[in-house]
Amino acid sequence: MNGVCGIMSVFGSMRYLLSSDISDLYSAMGFMPFGLFFDFMDGRVARWRNNSSLLGQELDSLADLISFGVAPASLGFAVGMRTYLDTVVLTYFVCCGIARLARFNATVALQPKDVTGKISFFEGTPIPTSLSLVAIIAYLVMNNQYLDALPGQIIQLAPTWDMHPLVLIYALSGTLMVSKTLRIPKP
Repeated sequence: MNGVCGIMSVFGSMRYLLSSDISDLYSAMGFMPFGLFFDFMDGRVARWRNNSSLLGQELDSLADLISFGVAPASLGFAVGMRTYLDTVVLTYFVCCGIARLARFNATVALQPKDVTGKISFFEGTPIPTSLSLVAIIAYLVMNNQYLDALPGQIIQLAPTWDMHPLVLIYALSGTLMVSKTLRIPKP
């Protein structure tokens, strides 16, 4: 269900690009927190049943990539971060999510766990923290600060090299995901 919510969010962003109907943007933003709920419940049920598998772990990561990587990047594009440099940064963000999830899957077996089987900390921020970007964008959309009214507007770094400074929050989020020195205690 996490993956379903993620792809429905992507489709909501795509529908907005075709329709310019704000309800499509709200739909895109609304599906992502539901993805988090289902991601949380999936892990909780697996631990409760004491039934986890490598396949389940991989499916969870693929669903997370859609819901918390591709969907927020699609939303950023839909609300106006559409220059070439914007798309480079949005792609960087998604690639950081891929790297973060791959590193987690490759190292989770080696990390110390508590009696319930949970690891004690995250190395780098977990990919669902990208919902903070969605919250920022939701605030901007509710205050009509999207498309041509994005905060910071467009800056020109060189001829034909424009970008929205707001896209740098995606670069920061991606960089924090792949940080090897940032350790976040897992609740």
